[in-house]
Amino acid sequence: MEKLNNGEKIVVAEGYIFQFERRCYLKAGPFVPVVVLERPDLVKQLHHEFVRAGSDVVQAFTYYSHREKMKLINREGDLEKMNRMALKIAREVADETGTLMAGDICSTNLYDPKDPKKNEAVKQCFVEQVQWAVEEGADFIVAETLSCLGEALIALEVIKEYGNGVPAVITLVVHGREHDEVNAYTLDDVEITEAMKRLEAAGADVVGLNCARGPETIIPLMEKIKKSGVKVPLAALPVTYRTTKAEPTFMRLTDPRTGKKLFPTDLDCAMSSRSDIVEFGRRCDEIGIPYLGLCCGNSPHYTRALCESIGRRPPASKYSPDMSLHCIFGTDDKLNTFLTKNAVDRIVS
Repeated sequence: MEKLNNGEKIVVAEGYIFQFERRCYLKAGPFVPVVVLERPDLVKQLHHEFVRAGSDVVQAFTYYSHREKMKLINREGDLEKMNRMALKIAREVADETGTLMAGDICSTNLYDPKDPKKNEAVKQCFVEQVQWAVEEGADFIVAETLSCLGEALIALEVIKEYGNGVPAVITLVVHGREHDEVNAYTLDDVEITEAMKRLEAAGADVVGLNCARGPETIIPLMEKIKKSGVKVPLAALPVTYRTTKAEPTFMRLTDPRTGKKLFPTDLDCAMSSRSDIVEFGRRCDEIGIPYLGLCCGNSPHYTRALCESIGRRPPASKYSPDMSLHCIFGTDDKLNTFLTKNAVDRIVS
């Protein structure tokens, strides 16, 4: 919070679930990060890659590592071990790189606004994860991808009660209503700016949106939240897919060739370009969003592009593109002019 209060920006790399699914260490569908137990070396490596690309935060890979998910795959006995291992890895990398370490909790899939009896089960999922995060040295805790304000308020309450004073970053996911980008609502039917104000009033240190929406469809909502008068720092962490007004979330995206739904394993054809990410970073800068990052679909090259869009040069910028040396498109005098001047039109036209 000190950095944010001093007017600094914080870049946060998320998206570990999709990263490891693409690397064939995690199964789409249940999306449980058992890779933490099976290949902790790869988790540590990816943390380092994201830090090198410019992330200020090592976010522990405990997304979907809660009791409901572990029960679903019959591995409740590994619940604490997996959480603590992920937290220890994140703490180790943060200490090695001089970055912050965040604990991470997310939607429990148990919350039902029409059944308050389920609230206690939701709370207990959060309590154990928050306690483990605090014991393993988290600098702050993120509660993310929460579709209902009610569940988000339970998560915030738990962080306040069991978090030993660490800051709470609460980000909601807005699925929206068909072709209604002006009046976005949570799944428990709370208008989004009202939801942000209620989270702020309940003591959240940072509020905002993450997941589901890509750069193009998350920005209009962030502008609306900013104009609504929310005073705590705002967070925006979209997915890296080209969502549109007609298909505002990546769960709605369809294949332009077949018309079939792309989520979750055919989303590749809808990936954002690096220029899309640069434009997102610039818009966040203009709006005044200090906590920014990327969620599902993220890769280190996207995080690097985001950092460069706000004027940073992380270590990975050493390998940012330099087309002046390209064999066809380059301008360097040492290049073969047969390709750069005589054959280029035949190659690219």
